[in-house]
Formats: sequence, structure tokens, C-alpha cells
Amino acid sequence: MLEDKSSAYTIQTVNKALELLEALSENSIGLTLSQLAERVGLNRNKTFRLLATLCEKGLVERDPAGNSYQLGVYSMALAQKFLKNASVVTYAHPIMEELARKHHEAVYMTVIRDDEVLFVDMVDCQQHIRAAPLVGRRFPFFTNAAGKVMKAVESRDLLEKLFRKRSRKNGFPDLTLLESELEEIRIRGVAVDSGGLGEGIISVAVAVRDYAGKVVGAITLIGPSFRMLAGRLENEIIPSLREGAELLSEKFGYARLEESFAL
Repeated sequence: MLEDKSSAYTIQTVNKALELLEALSENSIGLTLSQLAERVGLNRNKTFRLLATLCEKGLVERDPAGNSYQLGVYSMALAQKFLKNASVVTYAHPIMEELARKHHEAVYMTVIRDDEVLFVDMVDCQQHIRAAPLVGRRFPFFTNAAGKVMKAVESRDLLEKLFRKRSRKNGFPDLTLLESELEEIRIRGVAVDSGGLGEGIISVAVAVRDYAGKVVGAITLIGPSFRMLAGRLENEIIPSLREGAELLSEKFGYARLEESFAL
């Protein structure tokens, strides 16, 4: 019986914390302790303790004068991460289906975590010869087109830090050669890799960006080298992947204004 009461209390506490966050999300100028206590139906003391915990975690911020509270920076960052992770597959899948139907090759949505690429979704093809499914698998970024096109936007400083963290014994490529390859990818806006995901396998990828221009993932097409001939890549596959990535980026609010002005 005591265990049930404790569980009920814990759930109630979580509910009240969520109610506080919801109340703050609806008011951009902040709310006072008294206003928040009234909103969630708690006394000032209990409300203050909940707010103190949320402030400690960065989910809520208290103004310097101590008169009001508002959502913290981490709360906003957490929301952005959730929206990206939740929507990237939903938004990408129809585009991936169209690409797979058009080119008869497997198409993936990939994201990057630190220095690894995670294959999060796939639309397979009906070809008799095809690569084994990669959904849920992780690979070092330098072994495939998706990782390279997403890392191409990073600075040399970040690459050097990564280089120092990884040992040559772990198969990390020469930094100078890698930087040169990433610079070319940055200019072209597309990456092509041969053999990194397996002998005879070619991967092609274009980055997807959000409203701030930040890379949130990459649309990646994978197929055997005997079908991925240079002419087909340049004239058919790469233009389609670029178009698909642009459509998906638009869903995240990305606009090519900077590139337009540069032209």
C-alpha cells in the first residue's frame, strides 16, 4: 500500500511539473510564483520547490529580480530535438518512397550522432541484388557518403579534435586527405562513397537542413557498383537526391536565401 502511494505521489509530481512547463509555454513574458501556484493548484511552497528543480535542470529560468519565471534555454533546445527526431522520419518517408520508386534502389534517412552515422529509416527496392538492410546500424562517418556530407559543414578545428580522439589504429583516415574530400563535398553539396559500407557498395547522400541552416540528417541512396555507373549518378540519381533533400529541408523551414544572394 505504501508503495502505491509513493508511486501515485511521484506521478502527481511529474504531472504538476509538466503543467508548470505548459503554463510557461503559453506566456512569453513569464509568470510569477503566485500565478504559477494558482495555475497548477499547489501552494507556493510546493510550487517553488518544483520550479527550483526545473531551474536546476535548465528547463526553467528565473529572472534576475526573482519576480517571474519563464522557459529555459534547455527546454527550447529539448523541444527542437524532439521535433526533429519525431518528424524527420515522418517527413522524409514519402520522399524516400518516391526516390526508391524512381531509381529502383534502397533509400535511407540518416542522422549523425557525434562521429557516427545512424540509419534510422529505409525504403527498400525490389532488385534481386541489393545490400543487406542497414536500419538501426551505426557506422563511423568517414566510411559512407551520409557521414561525409553531414560532417562537411564542420570546421577544421572540430575535425582536428575528432582526429585526436580517434586513433589511427581505429581506421581513421589521414586528416589532410579527409579535409580535402570534405571541402569538395561542401562545394558540390553531395557525397559519393565507394566501398565504405562494404565491397562493391556505393552510397550517395545529400544533407537536409533546418530553418537555421543546421544539418539535421541526410537522404542516402545505396546500390551495387555495377548499377551505380558515373553517368547514371550524375544525370539521374544526384539531381533527384538534391531535389528530395531540398523538399525535405523546406519542411523544416530552410530557405536558400543566402545562396540566392550569393548568386
